[in-house]
Amino acid sequence: MKNAFFGVLLALQFLTRIPIPVTCPWTPDTRRWAIRAYPLVGLMIGSVLALIAFAMHNVPTPITALAVLSVWVALSGGLHLDGVMDIADALGSNQPLARRWEIMKDPQIGSFGMLALVFLFAWKAVLVWALLTYQAPLWWLLVVPALGRWAGVALLVLTPCAKQQGLAWSWQQSLSAQDVALALIPLALIALLAPALVLMMLTVTVFVVLMRWLMLRLFNGINGDMVGATIEGGELWLLILLWSWWQFATVSPLGI
Repeated sequence: MKNAFFGVLLALQFLTRIPIPVTCPWTPDTRRWAIRAYPLVGLMIGSVLALIAFAMHNVPTPITALAVLSVWVALSGGLHLDGVMDIADALGSNQPLARRWEIMKDPQIGSFGMLALVFLFAWKAVLVWALLTYQAPLWWLLVVPALGRWAGVALLVLTPCAKQQGLAWSWQQSLSAQDVALALIPLALIALLAPALVLMMLTVTVFVVLMRWLMLRLFNGINGDMVGATIEGGELWLLILLWSWWQFATVSPLGI
């Protein structure tokens, strides 16, 4: 139980900006429990977002959407955005593989990285705005951050690292496919109450498969930046699919 407790704290320290003044042991057991707790931390973040949306239901929707997105970024500290920008800069350069890796390591942000960041925020903002406008049940805010973090777990565990060094490779030495399955337990329990969550899990799995294929093809493996980018991309993927459902199947049913 002690390892599980420290694992949850490690996950909170890695995935949020919540100050936790505890030095957690960095052992294979605590790393395994931390990975299993990634979706649980996502549920915590999602709970805060859902509460904000509920408390601001009488506020103009654009303001509510901006508040939700601001807290979303503040809680995570934008920790995964660096991966999005690094990948955008590397791919936008149209350079050979070795040069792309050099660009990934460069602490400077290029124009492609800035564009990726702007469009990511813009798309998230308008999609959150649209879903709030449709008055979709707020459980979507609860599960999107959780499934996004599970996507990062799945990519990390099931995709080889490009180099045998770095934080991602260090994590991988302690992990197995079992940890990916165990990380789904909190979401599986919610799926008993919201069966639509099963479909969301399947669509996120498709996204992970696509990301795995792309990262292997473009970079011959992954690093920590790509795990972060998968979390951000998984969230955006789910928001687009949720908007599509509410727009075309609920708000404007086909054939009407």
